[in-house]
Amino acid sequence: MNITQFSREEILDPTNIIEGKRFEFILDVEVDEEDELYHEAGIEIRVLIGEKDSEPFILNYFLMEKAKGEYLDFALEDEELEEILAFCKEEITKA
Repeated sequence: MNITQFSREEILDPTNIIEGKRFEFILDVEVDEEDELYHEAGIEIRVLIGEKDSEPFILNYFLMEKAKGEYLDFALEDEELEEILAFCKEEITKA
């Protein structure tokens, strides 16, 4: 899996109910044609990141097929989640 583009947005909580910060990342990824996630139009991963005590963690993620905008019912492997979390951590620290 290769992250080709991304967007990041901080999710603000006007009620101050949520402790810590929240971010939404939209990741455009390329996957190998032999991978079960492969779709000709490509896929996006929507990742919700929480940050508490300056330590980011994945709250949830969703896989989408880009052409139709349909959600895909797949789970990512642990190593893929670690790669995504490392990428998001790096981008959060740049902000």
